[in-house]
Amino acid sequence: MPKAVTIDPALLRALCDWIAKVRDHQTTAAVIGINGAQGSGKSTLARALALRLCESYSLQVATLSIDDFYLTRDQRQALASRVHPLLQTRGVPGTHDVAGLISAISRLRTLQAGETLALPRFIKAVDERAPPDDWSLIRGPVDLVLFEGWCVGTPPQDVSQLSPAINALERDEDADGRWRRWVNQQLAGPYAALFAAIDYLIFLQAPDFDCVLEWRRQQEDDNAREPTTRIHTRPTGLMNATELARFIAHYERLSRHALAVLPSQADVVVELDRDHVPQQIRIRG
Repeated sequence: MPKAVTIDPALLRALCDWIAKVRDHQTTAAVIGINGAQGSGKSTLARALALRLCESYSLQVATLSIDDFYLTRDQRQALASRVHPLLQTRGVPGTHDVAGLISAISRLRTLQAGETLALPRFIKAVDERAPPDDWSLIRGPVDLVLFEGWCVGTPPQDVSQLSPAINALERDEDADGRWRRWVNQQLAGPYAALFAAIDYLIFLQAPDFDCVLEWRRQQEDDNAREPTTRIHTRPTGLMNATELARFIAHYERLSRHALAVLPSQADVVVELDRDHVPQQIRIRG
């Protein structure tokens, strides 16, 4: 079992100093994207950054996770019926409320003192969005938005890269490539518009894709401990080892793509070892 993710103090200090510096160049709330493979520590880093930036830099920070904007089970079922059965599974581009994300980021940039914005919360343990009464409430004004997610800032693949299949899931359940072509089209269209709202991108670079499954197993343990709500009380969305391996296969193509292209595109690259320990941090400019 991999170790729980902890944030290296030197990394936290370096990122906070850099964020505070780039924030000075913004006239509205800056949006910092945080990308990394599943289990890489994106959410942990975002929480640590938000706390330190508030306490030590007097910045008002809103954290936004792409995971909280997953479509509901019913919406994904409708998408699966209309487009492809694999879209029942949450996670890939096309299974998020992109319009809601764009609206939330736009609203956070201009939120005034005394104004509030409710942000949705998704409970992975039950694979469903929490009821509105349990959403997070953000109060304005906001100086900085930390927007984290496994595919945040990832560009689409070239169409020539979409074949052949890269794993058993694609080979057996997407033999004609229809699912992966549709997902890539989402990246090229609605998600490109969403990611255009990001001012700067931090990339947590895993050593390779092979360690992602190990990290995601640890994350599933964390999901089991996630508080449910007065409506959702049974952890029906948790996965065993076989289910988890199949689940990760949905993300393999774009995770590998991100590992290949984002190190040269992100503003900050944090190279991690298999225990999540930063080995190097590169800041562009």
